Amino acid sequence: MASKSRSAAPAPEAPVQRYFNRELSWLGFNSRVLEEAMNPAHPLLERLRFLSISGNNLDEFYMVRVAGLRGQVDEGIETPSPEGTTPAQQLAAIALAADALMSDQQRAWVALKTLLKAADVTVVAADELTPAEAGWLEGWFLDNIFPVLTPQAIDPAHPFPFIPNKGFSLVFDMTRGGDRLSALLMLPAMLPRFVRLPGAHARFIAMEQILRRFFGLIFPGFTHQGDGAFRIIRDSDIEIEEEAEDLVRYYQSAIKQRRRGQVIRLKIESATPLALRSMVQQALRVDERDVTAVEGILGIADLGELVDEDRPDLKFDPYTPRFPERIRDYGGDCFAAIRAKDIVVHHPYESFDVVLAFLRQAAADPDVVAIKQTLYRTGKNSPIVRALIDAAEAGKSVTAIVELKARFDEEQNLTWAAALERAGVQVVYGFIEWKTHAKVSMVVRRESGALVTYLHLGTGNYHPVTARIYTDLSFFTANPVLARDAAQVFNYITGYIEPQRLEKLAISPVSLRRTLFEGIDAEIAHAQAGRPAHIWAKMNSLVDPAIIDKLYEASAAGVEVELVIRGICCLRPQVPGLSDNIWVRSVIGRFLEHSRIVAFGNGHALPSRHARLYITSADWMPRNFDRRVELLIPIENPTVHAQILDQVMVANLKDTEQSWELDGNGRYVRITDQTHRFNLHRYFMTNPSLSGRGAALEKVRVPKLVVEE
Repeated sequence: MASKSRSAAPAPEAPVQRYFNRELSWLGFNSRVLEEAMNPAHPLLERLRFLSISGNNLDEFYMVRVAGLRGQVDEGIETPSPEGTTPAQQLAAIALAADALMSDQQRAWVALKTLLKAADVTVVAADELTPAEAGWLEGWFLDNIFPVLTPQAIDPAHPFPFIPNKGFSLVFDMTRGGDRLSALLMLPAMLPRFVRLPGAHARFIAMEQILRRFFGLIFPGFTHQGDGAFRIIRDSDIEIEEEAEDLVRYYQSAIKQRRRGQVIRLKIESATPLALRSMVQQALRVDERDVTAVEGILGIADLGELVDEDRPDLKFDPYTPRFPERIRDYGGDCFAAIRAKDIVVHHPYESFDVVLAFLRQAAADPDVVAIKQTLYRTGKNSPIVRALIDAAEAGKSVTAIVELKARFDEEQNLTWAAALERAGVQVVYGFIEWKTHAKVSMVVRRESGALVTYLHLGTGNYHPVTARIYTDLSFFTANPVLARDAAQVFNYITGYIEPQRLEKLAISPVSLRRTLFEGIDAEIAHAQAGRPAHIWAKMNSLVDPAIIDKLYEASAAGVEVELVIRGICCLRPQVPGLSDNIWVRSVIGRFLEHSRIVAFGNGHALPSRHARLYITSADWMPRNFDRRVELLIPIENPTVHAQILDQVMVANLKDTEQSWELDGNGRYVRITDQTHRFNLHRYFMTNPSLSGRGAALEKVRVPKLVVEE
């Protein structure tokens, strides 16, 4: 990275592998998330949150990625991935890495459980209950759990029931008289996984412990012989058929099918009697290769329930994001502030409320004639959707592009689409084969007899909940050139009218990849001419082989490439003769790094006011370049340019407290620089932005950031 020597490495003696495997790289990312659960710099309940997140991440990985590979194996597909492994070989490697990750999760839970107990947050076993707790729990069980349980015998008259995705169940072996019986007890999804016991001390008991304790109340007259808990993951991906004529009807059907997808993974307690395990495995038609016997707790993701305990001393200090003072300078008039000068808002340090204010003002303003909006993920009770409904009901022309292919949010998006249509919003579902992932809001306003367009262009979703924990950029502008481009983008999505003359924006799948290639080629030309040649980029994932090869070409030409990639990285940095001039780091911390930024030095050493700077909704993956509608947005306003490049990007490269550096063997090493300690999240929580400060900037000096050499 910036602190590394730039001396050339010797050429390799033999050809080297050019790419890391995508799936193993993702597992490495999730291991870094898990590492934060063991990071003593974080409060205990926040560490538990990281552990829970790693569990949820792994569930989704199996539901989508492993399910896809399993489907390829079942179809006999042997096409190798870019690094040369077949689907079967990838599954074998994933199994080893995932087993190691799951073992690490269990060790982390044991360690955290001990630390939490010392801090008076305890998860107890049934035999650790006090008499008072036991009495209270029996009454609570009879009132709140027993009525919703459905114990089911397993015999020829009672076949094994359907277990939903992520379903948690207990299976029992029991006797009555001389008869032996197996029974199943599914935990209804509405039940909590952990129950807090009454009292001043935070004491919890897991639901499976409760069910075992009250076996006699659930199965009166039976004698308990053995039991085991298990949890399943099903194939939950949705594939679009090219001939699907009605996306709404297709997704309504596909969501139902997802719930009944093939079981991809069965996790079962290792102490489960062999006969019960065999019965479950056979009933669910699960191959032995897809079974994991767990020594410890099932459902690591459920530990997130414990984080809700009211213990502020065990959590991050509360943080209230700033509302951009630039808007306040204009009395809260978003349009006046944007008309005066472009503005960028840095979430979550600056409030997402400014985006809501922009749309609410548009909905209420009698001079606004039209609003066009993309919606990918908006969450439940979305104030964005509410503002669009209000605008339509006020008589404005409102168009909403609702993306039904937002994985795991399809059902919510169908609900929002129906509500918008009832209010008179023109709802469009975009392309059948591509996702609309671009983040753009367009407000057309009548001013002095002419129409003026105001834009919000972002790197993150219109989701007020995730905007409090994801770092993203919101760019507001009234630039008429960008407005003309944005209008063409909307026409492309709603009417398949491919943009012919975009002046500023680049769009996938039409021109975004080409624009990035042109930027890299320009830096190669600068290097060959003896001028400074730099590329800085920040994203979530780097997978696309073509752009990786182009970066290798740039490195060979002498271009210095510094990448901040939170998650998957298939590029191999610092390999002699291949990527000597490429450095990769990953930032994992309090906030989830989500903004995507690209900077080309343009013949100058970065950071520089001469740099060609972009923000984008796209990661560098084949899907983002070829199968999604994405935007690449140039940043030309000097103040906004300085904030994004000199502040946001430099802070990411300067961080020493929550960053990891990737080496050429695929190993991530935590950066530990005690001399130049810097935490980028803490920096932005305590220092004002540039473009959003307005007149207040004159009173508060913003420190100049420098990447340490």
